[in-house]
Amino acid sequence: MADAAVHRILVARSLMLLRWAVGVIFLYFGALKLFPGYSPAESLVMETIKVMTFDLVPGRTGVVFTGAIECGLGVLLLTGWLRRLTIYALGLQLLGILAPLVLLPTRLFDSPATPTIEGQYVLKDIILVAAGMVLATTISGGRLVAGPHTAPPTSRRGARGAVSADEKLRIVLESIRADHTAREAARAHGITTEEFRRWRDELLDGAVANMSSPQGPQGSDASIVERSRPEDR
Repeated sequence: MADAAVHRILVARSLMLLRWAVGVIFLYFGALKLFPGYSPAESLVMETIKVMTFDLVPGRTGVVFTGAIECGLGVLLLTGWLRRLTIYALGLQLLGILAPLVLLPTRLFDSPATPTIEGQYVLKDIILVAAGMVLATTISGGRLVAGPHTAPPTSRRGARGAVSADEKLRIVLESIRADHTAREAARAHGITTEEFRRWRDELLDGAVANMSSPQGPQGSDASIVERSRPEDR
């Protein structure tokens, strides 16, 4: 189905596209800050930095420094280099972007319910914060995973309709890790529920036999594997 195909594409590519989009935003708006009079946020950045540094850093110097950092973040996000460092730096930068909400509320709001143009500019950056939180999940291996209803509808069968042992093992392990029921796994891989249960039982029986052998773990470990068999699924 078309929606399942689109979903699989989004699962495979959307995090990368999100990283690129945030990278382009930082690179473009950071570059504007390097040239006087080009950035619409220049005045706001100047005043924010003056307040944060108690007038120790000249406004224009602070704007150029901010722009350089944003350009660097943009390049790192686009290339994927130093991902962990990039995410940490992105978090600090986003805190700085939202600082005017605390430091300069009267400049951002004419009234509690009426933001100024600059206020709208800063409030929209909350979207960048959310994007940064999503990207932060990827530094420890987080990723999007397609559910059983959006996986390819057919399994990789050979010319005579046979499924290789490696393919059976892949299907069973993938489904166990995703905690899919036998019916969900069968639907995801284009097999029958009975086939999946048989393959799963063969894998678990083999694991119990290996763990019970003189070369493998004894006793309680084997019983744990045996209890992992979801008989009613």
